Order: sequence, then C-alpha cells, then structure tokens
Amino acid sequence: MSIVYIVIGLVFLILGGNWLLKAAVAMSLKLNIPKIVIGMTIVSFATSAPELIVSIKSALDGATGLAVGNVIGSNIANLALVLAITVILSPIYVEKSFYKTDWPVMMIASIMLYFFIVDDRTIQTYEGVILFGMLIVFLIYLLRFQKQAVVDEMPEDDEELPLYKTALFLAVGGLGLWGGSELLINGSVSLARNLGVSDAVIGVTVVSVGTSIPELAASVIAVLKKEKAISLGNLIGSNVFNILAVLGLTAIITPIEVKPDALSLINNDIYWMLGISFAILPLVFFPKGLRLGWRDGILLMATYIIFVYLTVS
Repeated sequence: MSIVYIVIGLVFLILGGNWLLKAAVAMSLKLNIPKIVIGMTIVSFATSAPELIVSIKSALDGATGLAVGNVIGSNIANLALVLAITVILSPIYVEKSFYKTDWPVMMIASIMLYFFIVDDRTIQTYEGVILFGMLIVFLIYLLRFQKQAVVDEMPEDDEELPLYKTALFLAVGGLGLWGGSELLINGSVSLARNLGVSDAVIGVTVVSVGTSIPELAASVIAVLKKEKAISLGNLIGSNVFNILAVLGLTAIITPIEVKPDALSLINNDIYWMLGISFAILPLVFFPKGLRLGWRDGILLMATYIIFVYLTVS
C-alpha cells in the first residue's frame, strides 16, 4: 500500500499544482495584478496550508514546539531543496524588486523570529500579533506598489477564466496539493519504516520535506510552464507566510514554547535557516547578475544534503 499511496500522492500533486497555476494566471489577468504578487500571496498561502494546519493543530494539542520546528524545517527545505530543484530545471531571472522588497522582508521576518525565540525560548502572544501585523502591512504594500519581477516568457499561453472557474481551480488545486502531500508523506514514512530506516532520519527528511512538497510541485510546474514569476514568488512568499502567518497566528492562539528536548531548533536549525536565507542574495548576483542558474541550484542542494547529514549524525 505504501507504493500505492506514493503514486496517488504524486498524481494529486501534479494535478493540484497544475490547477493552482491555472487559477493564479487567471487571477493575475482578471485583477491586473503582476504574477509575482499572485505567487507571493495566493499561491504561497495555498502551498503553505500544510504548515498552518500542522502548527495550529500542534498548538491546540499542547505540542507548540512542533510549530517552530515545522516552520524552520520547511523554510530550509523551500530554499535549499525546492529552489535548488527549480533552478536546476531552468534558470530564474530577477529584477530590482527581489533585493529591494522581497528578500529584505524575508530576512526581516527570519531575524524577528530569531530574536523573539532565542532568549526566552517562547514566542509570546504579543509577538505573534507583531508578526501577523507585519504580514498585513507587507500584503498591502505588495498589492499597491509591487511591479513585475520576472519576465513572462510565454504570455500568449495565458488563459483568462470565468470567476467561478478560477475559484474552482484555486480550491481544487489547493486541496489536491494538500491531499497529495499527505498521501506522499504517509506512504514514504511507511515505506521507510518497512525498509528499516530510523525515525530520526525519517523526521529530518520525509517529514521536514513533506510540508514543502506543495511548494515543490507548484514551483516545478510553474517553471516548466515558463511562469517563473509565480515560481519565485511562491517560494519567497511561502517563507514569509510561514513565519508571519503560521507562527503569528499560532502564537496568538497560544504562546509557542520550545521544550528542552527540542533545543536543537534554537542552537542549530535556526542558524541554518538564517544562513541559507541570507545566501540567496549573493547567489542572485554571482556569478551572473540577477540570475539563479543550475550552479546555484547544485550549491543549494549540496547545502541541504550537508544540513540533513549533520542533523542526523
């Protein structure tokens, strides 16, 4: 059954990613909003739904530390794994808005998380309000001022849909990504255990990558269909959303405390997240300006493999 779950999960992910992309392109055309903004808002919200569900459920069950681990692990995987695979498949060209707005907001959110959690190992309710408030300000700025950040290579293929079809594709696509990721995670965990793989290895690979699978599916499909603005916006937006919305809303529900048995999140993992997030900026400029190519992807992938190895060993 494990193989069946994995295969069905992959099918759902492909279909869900395709439907979500259709909805995103249609919304961009209908609302006359740049695709990078749709990627950083609607698509990133939809693909971050698993993190939000897991974190809020963990908070309600009293396992608040899981919320932090889920977000930090997912943010690392988004940039060091998902972005790596995406740019290995096809280079992404970026413009000024990336280093003037998108990347700085991601770094500010990451640094805020660091200061909120390192000293007292707790994200208090008022800190959750600050995080979520910053998200609202960022969204207002995006919708009012953000310009196109990536050139659309195939605008003639864009399809404008009726509103009801756009909403349907958005809902079904989001559900397809969520359902597919659940099936793929469950099938992979079951298969790994049957093969004798330890829970520690499963946790840092299958589970931590699992909540980033919707981002991977959406980004790969977007880049294959030449919708690179949505692909890049999805990943940056997802990391911002994970910190400001997922942890912000969770902390508003109940303070998020990192228990003593999860101190590696503060002592190790959060530094990896900060380092990888920061490294994206110089990679955009070197060796070729305002471009992420296959060499950058290989470097990011190698970084992720090292992170997993050091975490497991």
